[in-house]
Amino acid sequence: MTNPLTAVVSRRTWLATLHVILDLYVSAVTFTVVVTLLSLGLGLAITVVLAVPIVWLLFAASAWLGRVERTRAAALLGLVVADPHPSVTGSFLGRLRARATSGATWREIGYHLLLLPAGSVGASLVIAAWSGAVVLLALPLVVQATHDHVANFGLFTLSGGSLWLGSLAGLGALLVAPWVARGWARLDEALVLGLLGPSRHEALLARVDDLTSTRALAVDAAEEERRRIERDLHDGAQQRLVALAMDLGRAQAKFDDDPDAARELLGHAHQEAKRSIAELRDLARGIHPVALTERGIAGAVPGLVARSPIPVEVSIEVPDRPSAAIEGIAYFVVSEALTNTVKYSGASAAAVRIETSGGRLRVAVSDNGHGGASLVAGGGLRGLQDRVASVDGTLELISPEGGPTHVVADLPATTEVPR
Repeated sequence: MTNPLTAVVSRRTWLATLHVILDLYVSAVTFTVVVTLLSLGLGLAITVVLAVPIVWLLFAASAWLGRVERTRAAALLGLVVADPHPSVTGSFLGRLRARATSGATWREIGYHLLLLPAGSVGASLVIAAWSGAVVLLALPLVVQATHDHVANFGLFTLSGGSLWLGSLAGLGALLVAPWVARGWARLDEALVLGLLGPSRHEALLARVDDLTSTRALAVDAAEEERRRIERDLHDGAQQRLVALAMDLGRAQAKFDDDPDAARELLGHAHQEAKRSIAELRDLARGIHPVALTERGIAGAVPGLVARSPIPVEVSIEVPDRPSAAIEGIAYFVVSEALTNTVKYSGASAAAVRIETSGGRLRVAVSDNGHGGASLVAGGGLRGLQDRVASVDGTLELISPEGGPTHVVADLPATTEVPR
């Protein structure tokens, strides 16, 4: 809980105060724009041809002002609210009809109309709380500068000890003012969440769409992984085993007639067998490393990094192990990002940082290479992005020309893979 004494100088308090005071000025603009367009639209309703562009302008202006308000709430109150408007395609009239029948549109318009009275009351209360506290606190000093040393308020006057009592009341008001600002800011948050965000039904529909999309990504990622394993087996281990069988057959044929040649072929077959075993081990490690199962992400990543030809700084702060699916994805984010770094970036050093915070697992891989990486279709990083998205995660790539490159994956720490 915030200390009442520190609340006066708290950043949160002053951001809340600024937000509430801005309500007064922002609402004057939004109310004027929306009421003007709404009135014009209703007035021209009898002439549909003239009303349609006005209604379209009303919806467009309301949506733009709604985005501004959501951005303001995020910047000053730390309140992140999703855009309630789904993307709409089709003809102009079809899109206009979709907006006109959307509950989000009318909630947004309602917000712009309600903000003026609510903002006026809130800004008045907050300004009165702060200014009243400052006036009462400074009253003794101001009165001492006058000739009669009396503060005359019309109905009553303060002088002597009563001035200091008033100053003491000002100190109390100063301690209360932050909570007035924060309290009204909480009402603002409720108004933004209720009218500028998606309704529960809309949020559930959006969630269904997200899960459908991520499930498709998970299926595609699994299919791509299966094809990769088939390709590696066919082009690598299978070819080596065929060559091994041929060497053994030739050695068997020469065993009686040419023992020296047979021994040479057996030696070659022995080396081929060892290479096949190493290749199969690497393939198995690529599917799911044993170290990841036994020691978790904190134990597996240092072993992965140790095989890198460039120095890699590692920092891992994961007190509790994530689920197996999340650990696997986090491991392959590091593996793929480091592979790209070594192959394409020309970097001389890299860094891996893995940490958990707020129920999320954050994996960041950076290098000092020349940059220019991209999430092109069919590329390794694009495949990682799809795999991360399949568990409700996000992958961000920052790689300007000239570098450096940062690959940052944000994953749920302990959730199961969506079905």
